[in-house]
Order: sequence, then C-alpha cells, then structure tokens
Amino acid sequence: MQKLAQLSQKLNLTQYVVYIGFLLIFVFFAITLGDDGFLTQRNLVNIALQTAPTTIMAIGLVFVLAAGEIDLSFGSIVAVSALASAVVLGEQPLFFGILAGLGVGVAIGFFNGILVAYLRLPSFLVTLATMGLFAGIARTMTDLRSVPVLNSTFTDLFGSGSLFGVPSLVLWTIGAVALGHFVFRETKFGAHVLATGDNPRAAQVSGIKVPRVRMLVMMVCGACAGLAGLLYAGRLQSARYTLGESDLMTVIAAVIIGGTALNGGKGTIIGALVGSLMMGMLNNGLILMGLSVSDQMIVRGLIILIAVAISLRDVNR
Repeated sequence: MQKLAQLSQKLNLTQYVVYIGFLLIFVFFAITLGDDGFLTQRNLVNIALQTAPTTIMAIGLVFVLAAGEIDLSFGSIVAVSALASAVVLGEQPLFFGILAGLGVGVAIGFFNGILVAYLRLPSFLVTLATMGLFAGIARTMTDLRSVPVLNSTFTDLFGSGSLFGVPSLVLWTIGAVALGHFVFRETKFGAHVLATGDNPRAAQVSGIKVPRVRMLVMMVCGACAGLAGLLYAGRLQSARYTLGESDLMTVIAAVIIGGTALNGGKGTIIGALVGSLMMGMLNNGLILMGLSVSDQMIVRGLIILIAVAISLRDVNR
C-alpha cells in the first residue's frame, strides 16, 4: 500500500484527472446513450462546434489564473464584442466589423488590467464590477434587441464555413489552442506569467515587470472573449445581449479541471481544451438524458467543487 502511495505521488496522478474524467464520461454516455444518437458523427461534431467559443475563453482564463488573478467579466465582454461587431457590419465592410469585435475585447481587458495592475485593486472585485457594468452596456446598446449578421463572408469565416471539409469553428479552436500553448510554454512572456503567479515578489526582484504582466494577461483574456463573441455571432448569424452570460461556470470548470491552479503558478492550455470538451460532452449527454437546465447547473457546480478540492489538495501537498 505504501509503495502504491509512493508511486501515485511520483507520477502526480492529479495532472491526469481531466483525461481520465473525459474518458470515463465518454464511455458512460456511449454505453447509456449509444442508441439515442450520442455516438453519431453529427452529434460529436456538434459538441466540437458548441465548445469552440468556451475553449477560446478558457485559453484566456488560463493566462489570468496562472498569473494569480481572476477575470469574471469575460461573459459580458463576449456580448459587447458580438454586438459591436454586428452593428458595425451593418454599415461597414468586413474588416471593420472584425476589428470592432476584437478591439472592444482588448479595450475592456486593458481597462481591467489598468485597475488591477496599476491601481492595485483586487481582480475579483474589479471584474465582478465590470461584469455587471458591461452586461448593462450590452443591454442598452440595442435596447435588448438582437442584431442580425447578414455578411455571408463573416458568417462563413466565424461560423458556418469550412476549409477542406473542416468546420471553421474547429479551425479557430485548433489555431487558438496551438498559439496559446506556444506562447504559454515556449515564450518569455509565458514564463513571466507563471513566475508572477507563483511568487510575485520574487518575480519582481528577478527583473520581471509584474504589473505589466498582470495587465497583459487581462488583455489576453479580453481578446479571447472578443474572438469568442465573433464566433457566437458568426455561428448564430446574429448578436444578442445574452451571449456569454451562461458561460462563466462552464469556462471556469474547464480551466480548473484542466489543471490550472486557482492560486497561480500553474496552467495548461491543452488541459483547458480537454476540460472544455469534457464540459461540452457532459452538457450534451445530460440534454440527451432529458435533464433540465437546473439539473445541468447542479451537475456543473458539483464538478467545480470536485475540481477545486483536487486542485487545492495538489497545492497543499
């Protein structure tokens, strides 16, 4: 028994929890819902398409959490970015519509970053406040009306299009994950993010500009939320103030389950991808089982609790 415990500690099995959980949930639904269409190609592709925006948001949140901060406002950023893009597309060419959506995301991330990094306000309270602020702005932008997206090039690029048979949403996911993983693991900025989250004082002494890192991770999160807003608008061919408001729990669960530490200093983009797919698969399976929205929220809440317990247990070893 002691040898088994030593082997478990040596292998650090907690880092594989998301992969084991993904496999177990897939097998469970494959067995119980195999006759209800869970294993069909159409359903599996639909899971990948539905999780594309949440995966993009999860990438941004990995940077923020790994730096020892938190961002609760990305759902509101999604709605504002999508609406800004849809409104601009109604009067301007494609480029300006894309620029508006991404620009709004980066600008809000910059606003959050200034408050957190240079005014030294707690990121939890800052983003809790801006979450409500920009949710209100999204509601007033179009008087609670949805805005149609009629630009076919935009909807093909960010929603219903494909390249060599691969849906554009999947291509955006692959590209974002590859870029995020490279930046996080192979660049100086990624190393500075981890150092800042692990020990900000030591990082400051070693020459890392900690406030600048904190501001940049908030901007990265804002940019990812802006891109997610474009993907929602492209797929749904419209923008509405409700976009992104139900993604907060799902994205946080995906990131934590994926292996990113709540207290900073540890993160993984690949784990966030698998966590996002797992949450999407879970939602899909629960819907096929006939569970209500409230039951789905209960299950997601329980999963977050389990993930937090595992994360903190790993940290306190």
